[in-house]
Amino acid sequence: MTEQNKAKPVPVKKAQGQWGLGYREPLNPNERMKKDDDGLNVRARIENIYAKGGFDSIPADDLRGRMRWWGLYTQRKPGIDGGRTATLEPHELDDKYFMLRIRSDGGRLTLEQLRTIADISVEFARDTADISDRQNIQLHWVAIEDVPEIWRRLEAVGLSSAEACGDVPRVILGSPVAGVAADELIDGTPAIEEILSRYLLDPAFSNLPRKFKSAVSGSPRLDVVHEINDLSFVGVIHPEHGVGFDVWVGGGLSTNPHLAVRLNAWVPLEDVPEVWAGVVGIFRDYGYRRMRTKARLKFLVSDWGSEKFRQVLEDEYLKRKLIDGPAPPEVASDARDHVGIYPQQDGQVYVGAAPKVGRMSGTRLNQVADLAESAGSDRVHLTAHQKFVILNVNPDKADALVDGLQGINLAVGNASRFRRGTMACTGIEYCKLAMVETKGRAGELIEKLEAKLPDFNLPLAVHVNGCPNSCARIQVADIGLKGIRALDKDGNDVEGFQVHLGGRLGQGAEFGRTVKGLRLEADKLPEYVEGLVEKFLEARADEESFSQWAMRADEALFQ
Repeated sequence: MTEQNKAKPVPVKKAQGQWGLGYREPLNPNERMKKDDDGLNVRARIENIYAKGGFDSIPADDLRGRMRWWGLYTQRKPGIDGGRTATLEPHELDDKYFMLRIRSDGGRLTLEQLRTIADISVEFARDTADISDRQNIQLHWVAIEDVPEIWRRLEAVGLSSAEACGDVPRVILGSPVAGVAADELIDGTPAIEEILSRYLLDPAFSNLPRKFKSAVSGSPRLDVVHEINDLSFVGVIHPEHGVGFDVWVGGGLSTNPHLAVRLNAWVPLEDVPEVWAGVVGIFRDYGYRRMRTKARLKFLVSDWGSEKFRQVLEDEYLKRKLIDGPAPPEVASDARDHVGIYPQQDGQVYVGAAPKVGRMSGTRLNQVADLAESAGSDRVHLTAHQKFVILNVNPDKADALVDGLQGINLAVGNASRFRRGTMACTGIEYCKLAMVETKGRAGELIEKLEAKLPDFNLPLAVHVNGCPNSCARIQVADIGLKGIRALDKDGNDVEGFQVHLGGRLGQGAEFGRTVKGLRLEADKLPEYVEGLVEKFLEARADEESFSQWAMRADEALFQ
């Protein structure tokens, strides 16, 4: 046989650490940490050892790994500027305090639960409380010595921080007005509650390749950002089978964004938990574990495609076929935040309010609870847009409630488009990954835009993120701002932003375009955004959205 005729070796695809294909040996430090001990087991050590021995008694694998399974992240040491984020070791960035994420699936809170969180905030967390875009409340400055007592108080009212972080199924998003909204197609709450009853703290799902984000909503407003979750069940009406859920998989953002795809499957309410568990099982067994950067479900869905994913789900996990779905629902994305006064099915109303970029405090949460109670309400629910809604309000008391909320700087009827549409991640104030300050800058941006453009009344999403991870969803915002380091006119290293324009969710969802070469100095942000809005108003075609204009406009306008 000549050299030319020799058979060429068949390339061997590198193992991705997929358990379902027999790759059980851990391929990175995170996988080894999880194999050594399940993250759920750290709770006993927190209560019996670390809370008594203090911060310095916590070993690294628990401190920066397993404690996340119980909602605890170390927060950033004060005074470290963003230019040093990537150069310091984790222990150099760690403060001796924690962020505690309180799980509230569907964003559902009773007034008793809200007041419990508020009191914990005041007593143990320096009066901090932020509403996240995952329907959680996050506290800061939590000392390890106080964690057992905080857990005791939370669990006494039916709350928990269990699996609020970590490589597990995170909080399940749900419509904040499930079960009450007059325009609701179907109430997904029973499915969420059944999932939690069956699977929360289940060791079968406590070691996933990475985090898993899911949602169940029967609202026609599509209020759970189903396009960017790992798994979403979206209310839809089947022409033969009636109301149920459309299934979407594989959404996610960060440095490799991917929009979710439809499985073209219709699922009745009672089958949602089983299908949810099947999809989580696929992720556990076939998700990529070799590299953390490729360990989200979106990469598997991208490689497999929706048809193969559905086939594996049916054949290996459900052992039955799913019903083909109808056409997907359509809605304007502007209807998602629930800010304002809206009718309920029972003749009462719900009131949606907008704090600035989700920033609250324990003191203010208690004020909200008092105002809600005075209006006849018994529930306050969090949204996936850093807002909240007060349910079951007596219509005769709605105006007084609105006035009370606005009196503590929580906008309702007077909420500007800038207040409604601006979100921000935690940023450098507490986050060890951030390079820029976010909450304060976003709040200042809102105030300046309200003063400069008081009559602006078109939908506008401005999302401010402290690093590339896109916790604030920069790629799907009209104006997405990713924290970077920039140089000012004197060549000094300063906080800055990379600018993304034209992203959107809803009908025609797509990721925004990056303004090439622009490294915007953070101090120039208000002036820059004001200029963009004015250019949009001047050049806008009839009924054109900011996103549509930004995607067609000459990039020279954005420099």
